[in-house]
Amino acid sequence: MPRCVAPPRRGLFVLLVMAAAAPALLGSASSAHAQSPLLRNFPATALRGEVVITQPPEILLNQRPARLAPGARIRGTDNLLLLSGTVAGQRLVVHYTLDSLGQLLDVWVLSPAEIARRPWPASTEQAAKWVFNADAQTWSPR
Repeated sequence: MPRCVAPPRRGLFVLLVMAAAAPALLGSASSAHAQSPLLRNFPATALRGEVVITQPPEILLNQRPARLAPGARIRGTDNLLLLSGTVAGQRLVVHYTLDSLGQLLDVWVLSPAEIARRPWPASTEQAAKWVFNADAQTWSPR
């Protein structure tokens, strides 16, 4: 009496067909995703500035010395995480949030379409005087 039962051939055929079709399905989905622009929503606490990462965690924020917070997240234009060392020395236009100690906590490198969204506050004083529309991702003076 055999102890090992062979899988039905029909199930194996279905698996082979699915495996062969998977790259074509994934390829068309990823190319469609690559063509659509990524629209990111930023929090109302996000400020705009220029960042140059000098010697991580040391940075220049709007040409003044600052620091990245422990656990800071830097996101590229594709919203994937970037390592601070990979963008060291580059001038980046970003949106950023600060932690309670004034260190950069979240940093988003902006795409040209996101840079074109104006006005955007560059300081907490400006943000306090303006009104943020979260749906449209726009700021307007009061």
